[in-house]
Amino acid sequence: MKNNTLIVISVIGVVAFAVLFYFGGGDKSSVSNSAIDNVNTVVDPHDHSTTVNTSSGLLNNLVDKPAPNFSFSDRDGKVYSQDTLRGKNTILFFNEGLMCYPACWNQIVAFSKDDRFKNDDIVTLSVVVDSKESWQQAIDKMPELAQATVVFDNGASVSKAFGALSLSSSMHPGSLPGHTYAVIDKEGIVRYVFDDPNMGIRNDQLMEEIAKFN
Repeated sequence: MKNNTLIVISVIGVVAFAVLFYFGGGDKSSVSNSAIDNVNTVVDPHDHSTTVNTSSGLLNNLVDKPAPNFSFSDRDGKVYSQDTLRGKNTILFFNEGLMCYPACWNQIVAFSKDDRFKNDDIVTLSVVVDSKESWQQAIDKMPELAQATVVFDNGASVSKAFGALSLSSSMHPGSLPGHTYAVIDKEGIVRYVFDDPNMGIRNDQLMEEIAKFN
């Protein structure tokens, strides 16, 4: 009987120790798991429902003001800037370039195939942050891109000046533009801007806007 009592007491002691150990360490476990959850929480850049630090303020504030200074060249080395484009309506299409297949590529090709953009009054420049050398990969995959005027924004400096790096369409906020348009008139004044998270083909929309100030 005495031995049985000792056994029962021993079992109770072991159980009590286990309970205290489990619940006593619960707080530490909870904090640790919480920290892990925070570290592993990643914002999917392709999910526009997530909270991303986007701002259209800089882009919208450009309207009716002289365009920020810009200068870039195409694959052949031809330079485009405010000075060389004076006297022409200019569309700048800031886009994600190589990483934006097929949406951005489709818009770039749509510009090159649309006769309304093939005249002395309008110049359409598709601005990418990729290098000239790497852009050949896109042409190899979609040869029609070779007919479009693509210019290279080294260091994304022009994209940043136009506020195109942290908009709703940006899938890599802060480093790459998404799908953004800026229309500059013949005097170098920004007349229209549009950021398009839906990444559609906006030829008709852009022509309608240009018609308003011509």
